[in-house]
Amino acid sequence: MTPIQIGILGIVFLFLMLAASMPVAFTMGIVGFLGFSLIVSPQAAVSMITTDLFDTFSSYSLTVIPLFVLMGQVSMHSGISRKLFNAAYHWLGPLPGGLAMATVGACAGFGAICGSGPATAATMASVALPEMKRFHYSNELSTGTVAAGGGLGMMIPPSVVFICYAIMTEQSIGKLFISGIIPGIMISLLFCVTIWIICRYKPELGPKAPPTTFKAKVASLLGVAETILLFIMVMGGMFAGIFTPTEAAAVGAAGSILIALFGRNFSWKMLIQSLHETARTSCMVLIIIAGAVMFGHFLAVTRIPSELAAWLSSLVLPGWVIMAIIIFFYLIAGCFVDALALVMLTIPIFYPVVIGLGFDPIWFGVIIVLVTQMGVITPPVGVNVYVVSGIARDVALQTVFKGSMPFLIALIVAAAILILFPELALWLPNLIG
Repeated sequence: MTPIQIGILGIVFLFLMLAASMPVAFTMGIVGFLGFSLIVSPQAAVSMITTDLFDTFSSYSLTVIPLFVLMGQVSMHSGISRKLFNAAYHWLGPLPGGLAMATVGACAGFGAICGSGPATAATMASVALPEMKRFHYSNELSTGTVAAGGGLGMMIPPSVVFICYAIMTEQSIGKLFISGIIPGIMISLLFCVTIWIICRYKPELGPKAPPTTFKAKVASLLGVAETILLFIMVMGGMFAGIFTPTEAAAVGAAGSILIALFGRNFSWKMLIQSLHETARTSCMVLIIIAGAVMFGHFLAVTRIPSELAAWLSSLVLPGWVIMAIIIFFYLIAGCFVDALALVMLTIPIFYPVVIGLGFDPIWFGVIIVLVTQMGVITPPVGVNVYVVSGIARDVALQTVFKGSMPFLIALIVAAAILILFPELALWLPNLIG
């Protein structure tokens, strides 16, 4: 068999193993090892797998992942998320669907110090769902809002998905972070518009909350100060050139602990719980990266990425049409494969295609995160939906999926806007240089 035939066979075998519920990281590693053995040699495959594992787990640049995850976990357990929701509630609650809009705003704010979609969804589910239930919001709207809003933790920096993309493509983590700010704000606004449209025609789905005084509104903003301080410390220091992304992650983790201490929200139980969740999440992400690197080396020797890139580049189609096809692929594949795993699996295939078509790699990173947001709410493997369903045990899983669908439409609209106006993602990185 030719290397390309072996590559296609390996991809088919990989999806069969995924369909059999094999862990994604081990599936990619096994297929990568076996395929590399067939094309090169077993000895070379053993050398490849040991080198990839060592390089991944000893990588200095990847230390940003556990540090940013720790920052988010400490912030979550110290009550910052509750203060964010309280501030958003005071300003947006009296609007139709206002509590759902407040949840979107709180998700965006918490995403600025978390970096994980599922963690943002879990945090806001425990904070916002009881309040929306108290004001008689429909289960569809409330749970769907939290599941979709949790995905904002992936787009608004710092973002674990951006970090993984940067490592895989050797792009600047700092530029990727800053490129997600405007798209993150745009998606938040699109979510709020979606909620307004829903509640405009069906007001009973999202009743208005009682109005609050202007004094209470202003007082609630004090709860946002901690988030703003942490965000400025991390992102401002990084883009001012005071420290690197890895150092920024360390500053953020230490800063979140100090904020918890000064706010008298610190306890040893909270710290141990944060460290436990950080270790679990970081190990999951790092082993997926290691498996993806092995699978990427296998694909490289098959020449499938380069041949696919050459074929797509030769098509007599506008670049935006090919990009729309790639996004459609992610939308469909995200229904069956975990979003982060899908990104790590397909970057070696599609990245050369995108660069060959002349698209900016930073812009493509934003598109990748956007399609990852779609993946966390699409059935049957939308992880954010399962997280929310696990917390709201009285709500059926299909109800959460159904409530997420209007927000999926909003994400598709966001993708179309970014394809038509790529400067929305590139203006800030180019401005900072």
